[in-house]
Amino acid sequence: MKALVLSGGKGTRLRPLTHTMPKQLVPVANQPILAYVFRHIQDAGIKDVGVVVSPETQKDVRRFLGKGSRWRARITYILQQEPLGLAHAVKTARPFLGKSSFVMYLGDNLLAQGIKEFMEAFHSEDLDALIFLKEVENPRAFGVAVLNKKGRVTKLVEKPKTPPSNLALVGVYFFSPAIHEAIDRIKPSARGELEITDAIQELMRLGKSVRGRILEDWWLDTGKKDDFLAANTIVLDNYTKRDIQGKVDRKSSVTGRVQIDKTAKIVNSRLRGPIVIGKKCEIVNSFIGPHTTIGHGTRIIDSAIEHSVILDNCYIENIARLEDSLIGREARVVDPKNHSRALRLLIGDNNVVEV
Repeated sequence: MKALVLSGGKGTRLRPLTHTMPKQLVPVANQPILAYVFRHIQDAGIKDVGVVVSPETQKDVRRFLGKGSRWRARITYILQQEPLGLAHAVKTARPFLGKSSFVMYLGDNLLAQGIKEFMEAFHSEDLDALIFLKEVENPRAFGVAVLNKKGRVTKLVEKPKTPPSNLALVGVYFFSPAIHEAIDRIKPSARGELEITDAIQELMRLGKSVRGRILEDWWLDTGKKDDFLAANTIVLDNYTKRDIQGKVDRKSSVTGRVQIDKTAKIVNSRLRGPIVIGKKCEIVNSFIGPHTTIGHGTRIIDSAIEHSVILDNCYIENIARLEDSLIGREARVVDPKNHSRALRLLIGDNNVVEV
């Protein structure tokens, strides 16, 4: 069994942040999304991993993942020149995949549970495809599946105007080598892409065994700001433990599950978890509220922040209230006149905002 991790694409829904970094490396609770993906792959015991990268972002992805040793894996990088669909990514990776079965994992997806249990079911049931599904409120935005009573997939539709079910395809799929023949038989869709839904539909036409499993726990696609903030909230809720290692002065109060790196400094401030505060941060005369992640090297002075993700080396001062915000690396957000207003921001790296 091999793994194929898709870490290409242009991340247009998270711009301007993704003008300067891949969406798969945007941190959730101070860990890039790809770190969670690779943790699931490691837990499943998969050691041979292909990573599909794009020309624009491959350097950053390679720099973070390296050769894969921290996850006890061997990484092969596969360049996809253009984002021409998920099935096209599989086709591009065919020399790496060979005749092996594999799990395809979209690098901007977060799952509450790992994939080991599903991998075992894929093998024991001798399937050609096992797709992950989740009940959603807006199935028109996803590929949608219909299951029969035995869990077999009977129909797949990509972003239907009239959805036949509310079961969305999650960005994790198990395939046998039969998927390659199916991809060879399909044509680009109206949007010019080779759709994985069409390839799975072709598997069914070929009489192959295709099953779906409905996820009971949470799944998040982090492609948009609100989805990303929701992912940060859920990860903080589920995984944050109280771990205060940094310097907290006597005038400060820390309530709840708050993680503070040993090199961080908290001065005359109130912190209410769940919160994660990174390396060499400095929080002075401020309030940091629930569901907030503060990246490494960030300074926050005379400000109040909650339900936000602040990336590395930012500077925030005199902001009465910052909420529901995603702030890029080395950004500055300041209010010289100290207005009493609430801000909701999505800004990219190296930006300066004065209010």
